[in-house]
Amino acid sequence: MKRRKLAVAAGFCMSFLLGTLLNVLFIPAFDPQQQQQQQLSAGVTHSLAGSPGSSSSSSSSRPLPEDLARQIRERYEEVLRYQPPREAAAAGARLAVRPLERRLMDLAPQRLSPSLSSSSTERSSSRPKLPGPRAPSWGGAPWDHPRAQLELSLGPLALGCRDIGNVSNVHYLGSGYTKAVYRAVLNRSLAVALKSVDFGGHDIDNCVKLYASLEGCYRLASYKIAKEMVLLQRLRHPNILQLHGYCYQDSNDIADTLTAITELGSPLEMIQLLQISWEDRFRICFSLVQLLHYLAHSPLGSVTLLDFRPRQFVIVDGELKVTDLDDASIEEASCTSSRDCFMEFPARNFSLPCSLEGKCQSMNEKRNLYNAYRFFFTYLLPHSAPPSLRPLLDAIVNATGELQWGIDETSAQLERVLHLYKSGVYLQNSTRTPRSDYRKVPEATIINENYRCWPSYHHKECLLSVFDVSEAMEVCESHSECKAFVLTNQTTWTGRQLVYFKMGSTSIVSDHDKTTYVKVVN
Repeated sequence: MKRRKLAVAAGFCMSFLLGTLLNVLFIPAFDPQQQQQQQLSAGVTHSLAGSPGSSSSSSSSRPLPEDLARQIRERYEEVLRYQPPREAAAAGARLAVRPLERRLMDLAPQRLSPSLSSSSTERSSSRPKLPGPRAPSWGGAPWDHPRAQLELSLGPLALGCRDIGNVSNVHYLGSGYTKAVYRAVLNRSLAVALKSVDFGGHDIDNCVKLYASLEGCYRLASYKIAKEMVLLQRLRHPNILQLHGYCYQDSNDIADTLTAITELGSPLEMIQLLQISWEDRFRICFSLVQLLHYLAHSPLGSVTLLDFRPRQFVIVDGELKVTDLDDASIEEASCTSSRDCFMEFPARNFSLPCSLEGKCQSMNEKRNLYNAYRFFFTYLLPHSAPPSLRPLLDAIVNATGELQWGIDETSAQLERVLHLYKSGVYLQNSTRTPRSDYRKVPEATIINENYRCWPSYHHKECLLSVFDVSEAMEVCESHSECKAFVLTNQTTWTGRQLVYFKMGSTSIVSDHDKTTYVKVVN
């Protein structure tokens, strides 16, 4: 019995020793670098660890995957195509060098990301962080190394790294496929939008899962911001967002992350637009057509917005402005016959003629115009428009929906509508004689006694715009609640007067800037 027990114990010992020997001889050693890359690929970023520089420096020294390097090269070359030719050539020659002027201003190491992450803890906590020292200057092609940077030739800009260093009131606004956008106040005075690569976004996340190179994926994504900045600088127009500046700085443990500083606008909410006055909705459509006319005849050629959606636009002081240009293109589709010039939309398809030069005629322009029709014109133009203008507006909507007009004709027709509206000609066929008499009370206003009407410039009062006093009387006649109205000295963007319509006149008080008209009851 004792011999059997000894034999069993000896067998266990021999098995343990044999297993240990096999592990030593045939199984690879544990590699923390490999484990980190596997966790990154799986999207598990919260457990990334290591001594500073261990994972980042070693991953930076390795060449990028061939497919990722190819994508970086293509996107880099695309940015160069949009820069002025002389500056693009110089930028290509200087690309491998990290010049001091690229940081815009000497800045003590002060990261923007902690400020941003404090306003959005949940988003920042999920962002991958690979600690590592700043990469030194090096030589070689920009797509061979994840920390290569493109030098931007943007000319003098007002804001830079020092201004970002004095940032306050940072609020997360939103993000798309590639970028995150924040509202911030610089130097305690100027409200701006800050755009940077979203480390928790779809673009970075998919790329890291495929290639396990955070820095390489960052470079790929950052070139989209660089392209947008170049286009914002070269395409100067009142309906294109203004670029105030930019800054390269270390953030999220990646050297030279890029932050663009732009004009701040309000997001475009279609439901809210349907609730504002027709005059303001017409202004948005008019702004859009002015923008598309410029893009069709821009210094770079005909520019199309490949990602044309309302979320790519903002409102600044009542004007529509395009804010995202990273998916813009100046390439007209090549063709051998008209069968190659096929445009497909959810509700309609179009075939355009193929030119003698082998390009689809006006495809960039027509794509922009049809998107303007399906996202803006069909909802905003005819709804609650003055009756005499509706036939013209319906013609514009129908012609753009069928692509019967180009942008030049569309722009001319909207100019015509604007002229009729501003000049008051559209009122000539209406009844200009009021049914009631009105008593004029100069330098007076009516406090309280408000009622709500639609669409109003004030959600608790009836505040509308009119061409003249006669139109104000017509409006009052059409409202059963109206017993008086007050003309102000305020005007809209077309020069029309703002008027308060009131349901009584018992609280008239003195006001040098207003004139009151009271309906006379017989």
